[in-house]
Amino acid sequence: MATTPSGPSAQRRPDSAGNGARSPKKSAAAVIALCFVAIVFDGYDLVIYGAIVPSLLEYEPWGLTPVQAGAYGSYALAGMFAGALVAGYLTDVIGRRKVMLGSITSFSLLMVATAYAPTPELFGLFRFLTGLGLGGVIPTAIAVTVEFSRPQRRNLNNALMFSGYAVGGILSALCAMALLEAIGFRGLLAIGGLPLVTVVPLLYILLPESPAYLRARGRPEEAARITEDYGLSPATEPAGAAGPPEGTPRKDNQFKAVLRGRWALATVLFCLAGIAGQTLVYGLNTWMPTLLVLADYSLTSSLSFLLTTNMGAVIGAVLSSRLADTFGPRYVTAVSFVFSGSALLLMGTGIFPLWAMYVLVAIVGFGSIGAQILINGFVATYYTDTTRATALGVTLGIGRIGAVIAISGGGALVAAELSDFNNFAVWSAAALVGVIAVLTVPAMRGNTDPSSPDLHKNRTKE
Repeated sequence: MATTPSGPSAQRRPDSAGNGARSPKKSAAAVIALCFVAIVFDGYDLVIYGAIVPSLLEYEPWGLTPVQAGAYGSYALAGMFAGALVAGYLTDVIGRRKVMLGSITSFSLLMVATAYAPTPELFGLFRFLTGLGLGGVIPTAIAVTVEFSRPQRRNLNNALMFSGYAVGGILSALCAMALLEAIGFRGLLAIGGLPLVTVVPLLYILLPESPAYLRARGRPEEAARITEDYGLSPATEPAGAAGPPEGTPRKDNQFKAVLRGRWALATVLFCLAGIAGQTLVYGLNTWMPTLLVLADYSLTSSLSFLLTTNMGAVIGAVLSSRLADTFGPRYVTAVSFVFSGSALLLMGTGIFPLWAMYVLVAIVGFGSIGAQILINGFVATYYTDTTRATALGVTLGIGRIGAVIAISGGGALVAAELSDFNNFAVWSAAALVGVIAVLTVPAMRGNTDPSSPDLHKNRTKE
C-alpha cells in the first residue's frame, strides 16, 4: 500500500538523530492539503443550508415555517453530534484513514439523497443521516493534520487546513448567488455529492494511516515506515508520541481517559467553549441571510454578507493561529470571541453605513469561525496523540448541542419578530460564554498522557 512502503530505501533512511538526514520521500503538506479539501466540501454542505433557507421558506409545495426550517437544519447537526462521538471511538478501532474515507463517502451520497427528497419529512431524515457522515470528517482531519505537523506549526497548519470550512462557505455563497435561480435549492444541495468522485479517490490513493494509531495497535514497524517517509522524526512528532511496548495493542478506554482526574475539568470546559463556538458558527451561517433580509437588506446583499463572513474567517484564522503558535491559543481564542460578540452588538444598532457593515461582518466571521478553529487547535495541542482524536470527537460532538440549539432556536428567533438589535445581540451571549470557558481551562504544566497511569511525562507548550 502507498501508506506503508517498504523496501531497501526505507531501510537505508538515516536514524532519528539526524545523521546524514535526507529529505522525506513523501510530503506531509500533501496530507494536510487532502484534509483541507475534505473540509472545503464539509463547509459547503453545511453553509449552503443557510443560503437556501429563504428559498425553502418560499417553496409552496412544502409550506415550511421558519421554525420548521430551523428544525430541519438542526437535524444535520444532531447527526453530527452522534457522528463525531462515534468517529472519535472508531479512529482508535479501525484507524483514521478508514473513518475519513467512510465519512466523506456517506455524506456525499446522502447530500444527493437530500437534494431529491420528495417530502419535507424525508428531507429532514436525510439531513440527519448526512450529519452522521459530516460528524466524522472534522475531528479526524484535525487529528491527522496535527500529527503530520511540526510542533511549532500545529496551530497554523490546523488553521490553514480548517480554513477549508470557510472556503466551503465562500463557495456556497458564490454558488447561491450565481446558480440559485437557475438550479434551485435542490441543485445546490446536489453539488455536495461531488466529493464522491473527486475527493474520495484521492484520499484512497494518497492518505496514509496515522502512525499513532498503528503504534497503539501494536504495529510499530508500519508506523516507523510512515514516520520516515513523511519526515516525522521524534523531534517533530506530536508530544507523547511514544506508544505502548512494541507488539502490544493499546487497550485503554480513551473516553474514560479524557474524562477522568484532572483532565475532566479541561474536557468539560472545552465542550462548553465548543458549544459557544458552534452556536455562533452554525447559527449565524444559517440565519444571517434571513436576519439581514429582515433588516431590509436585499437577498443578494445578504448573501454577499455571508461571503464576507467566511472571507473574514479565513484571513483572521490564519493570522491569529500564528499568534497562537507563539503565545499559546488560550488568550488568542478569548480575544476572537470578544471581537465577534462586540461586532454583533454593533451590527444590531443599525447606525453604520454599508461599507462599515461589511467590516463588522468580516470581524464576526473571524471571531466566530476563527474562534472555533482556534478551539480545535487548542484541544489538539492540549491532549496527546493517543487521546487527541477521542478528545476532538468528544468536544466537537458535544459542541453540536450549541449548533442544534442555534439553528432550531434561530427559527424561533425569526418567528418572534424581535427588533434588529435583539436579533443580533442575542448571539453575543454565546461569545461571552466562550471567553469564560477558554480562560478557565486549567494549565497543564506536565503535558502528560491522560490514558496512561504515568502522569509525569513532558508536554509541549499549551
